[in-house]
Amino acid sequence: MLAVLGGVTPASGTTPLLPGARTETDPGTGAEGEPPRAPRAPRVTDSRGRALALRGWNVEDKTHRGEAALSSITEKHFRDMRGHGFNFARLLVFWDDLEPRRGHYSAGYLRKIERILDWAAKYRVHVLLDAHQDVFGPAFGHRGIPEWATRTDGLPFTPQPDDWFSEYFQPAVQRAFTHLYEDADLRRAQASMWRVLAERFGGHPALLGYDPLNEPMGELREGEDLPTAARRIEAEQITPMHRRAARAIRSADRDGWLFVEPTPIVGEGVPTGLGRIEDPRVVYAPHFYNTAMEAGADYDPSAGWIESYEAAVTAYPRRHGLPVVIGEWGPLNNGLPHMREFYEDALASFGRYSAGWAGYVWCYGGGYCAADESGALRPNKELTATPYAAAVAGRVRADTYDPDGRVHRLSYTAGPWRQGTTELSLPPSPDGWRISVAGRAVSDRRTVAPGTSALVRVRALPGARVTVTVTP
Repeated sequence: MLAVLGGVTPASGTTPLLPGARTETDPGTGAEGEPPRAPRAPRVTDSRGRALALRGWNVEDKTHRGEAALSSITEKHFRDMRGHGFNFARLLVFWDDLEPRRGHYSAGYLRKIERILDWAAKYRVHVLLDAHQDVFGPAFGHRGIPEWATRTDGLPFTPQPDDWFSEYFQPAVQRAFTHLYEDADLRRAQASMWRVLAERFGGHPALLGYDPLNEPMGELREGEDLPTAARRIEAEQITPMHRRAARAIRSADRDGWLFVEPTPIVGEGVPTGLGRIEDPRVVYAPHFYNTAMEAGADYDPSAGWIESYEAAVTAYPRRHGLPVVIGEWGPLNNGLPHMREFYEDALASFGRYSAGWAGYVWCYGGGYCAADESGALRPNKELTATPYAAAVAGRVRADTYDPDGRVHRLSYTAGPWRQGTTELSLPPSPDGWRISVAGRAVSDRRTVAPGTSALVRVRALPGARVTVTVTP
């Protein structure tokens, strides 16, 4: 989650779901009768090589610590997310809870993470472990990097409770990031933290991957503007950090995906300065926040913010051939007059270049919460619950959703038998759903009853050209 600062948008029975080792790029060929399509971004894949689409929410407990840590997260979170058709959770975990004293890892905290992963596996939800920080950590009144790993060189820090993101620009906080990136012993400590998580949870049926550091920031030099500083920090400090994370995680888990973040400044339409991460399972995971909307303003379609963001954020993954998954997005006030248009435009944009997204945040109430107290999706957020191809056993040729007619159409060339079935996730609909299949394939159901969600499975002969259409 983000806050605002001077025109800058900072963001703040179980079936195995093990991640795989490759990405898949859609060919530039359309389905039968369709014109050729431009190649889509690579996909995240599972252990069988099925192309995944990730649709879900962040899951967090920022309030409780110590023995009470993660207590706000319950099985209900995953049951309700799956009940609305979502298959992805970005779980916030905090280094200060994992390693409260240097070299002493909390067995209780690890057990709580494992319990959450077990719930996710039960409901077939893929989980990304996000090593989260807000304003570095508890030394500055927030969560993330432990106090024992916080070095400020005696520089000042003045809390700004009315604009907490501005605290990132306090001298003490900026210096703490520099030490985290540059001090050899802190580098080793951070790598050990990642290794502990990978050793414990690598191979868990719900575990999809790791996000090494939420919204990484750094120290501005005298005379630098923010975009220039962000690109330098990304190139010289954050890229090496991601490479260290990859080595540490791979020492224990060879299959989990590595979700790498730039600084939040990408939200201003600034291309990242990140370098290449030499690993076969890297996902680019920027956040998607707008300064004015975070301050409470309504969406302004004429401002061109989504177009600017999309142009900037797609350059890096295109250059390096990476899938894109938006790690956080969603406005604080989703009830303003133009917010429906915002959700429509944002989801259409994601559909052009991303393999998925995690909205902020799955909780029950107001503000950023996805659901109300009854568990129903809140106004405009219900637009996020649409039919989608959760896992495609083959090569995707076309994958479209028409929000006006509420029609989803998937065309693909079926892969070998070992890939198993293609799976379509359908959210509850007052009209129910009808599923039709063309090609040498069969689905396990033709209709879904009104008010119920479903995971529809399609099995096809290897090499078959298949089209699945879902209509109300």
